[in-house]
Amino acid sequence: MAKKTEKKEEVKKPVTVLIARVTEKATNANAEGIYTFNIPASFNKTEIRKEIFKIYKVKPVKINVLRVPRKNTSFKGKPSTRGGGRKAVVCLKEGDKINN
Repeated sequence: MAKKTEKKEEVKKPVTVLIARVTEKATNANAEGIYTFNIPASFNKTEIRKEIFKIYKVKPVKINVLRVPRKNTSFKGKPSTRGGGRKAVVCLKEGDKINN
């Protein structure tokens, strides 16, 4: 008698590429339909538009991509740097919302 082996299908969780940026300025802009996300350095506006539609099912009207500069800091007396990267500011039409 041969054993039957059943393959269980693994459910892959969607990888969140866009991470909502939580600052006071970004939170206040949410009421006006403007949302801010941290994005990978390799993303362009077309890829951001596709990801937002795939995750939130809304189409952005306008997307601005900005560079976030590195900041010089010190940790335990030793100089270091932190931060850096890119962020995307996404404008939606009136009535559309993103629930985080």
